[in-house]
Amino acid sequence: MIFGRTVRVSFVIALLLAAGACVPQDGAPKAASTVTPVVAPAAPAQQQPAPPATKITTDLTAPRFTTGAATYRCGNGGMITIQNLGTSLRVVGQEGATEEFAASPANQSSRYQAVTHDAIVIDGREALVMKRGSTPQTCTR
Repeated sequence: MIFGRTVRVSFVIALLLAAGACVPQDGAPKAASTVTPVVAPAAPAQQQPAPPATKITTDLTAPRFTTGAATYRCGNGGMITIQNLGTSLRVVGQEGATEEFAASPANQSSRYQAVTHDAIVIDGREALVMKRGSTPQTCTR
């Protein structure tokens, strides 16, 4: 009985020591290979100006200024095309009717309302379309 416990404990200790040997003690990752890769010398190239730095906006309340269009399939079998104009949307229905939706409130980019009190909420690849007098429906890209 004691011999069996000793064997199990020594097996666990050996595994822990092996795992400890794989982890660097200073927190730095170990190199996979110490061989230096051979790189062919590059031909002299003309120096071109660096592209302008891209500004990353993380403020989700700031309006998006990207324009583009996407077609959404709705639950009732219909389709709509939504064109993002930055602070507003242009929605073309299946019948070809066009409606403008302004951001509501103006400083965000997911909720839009038209003067007819229709509204659209964009959430990733889904758009919740709410028309006055009918049940809201989810449309997906």
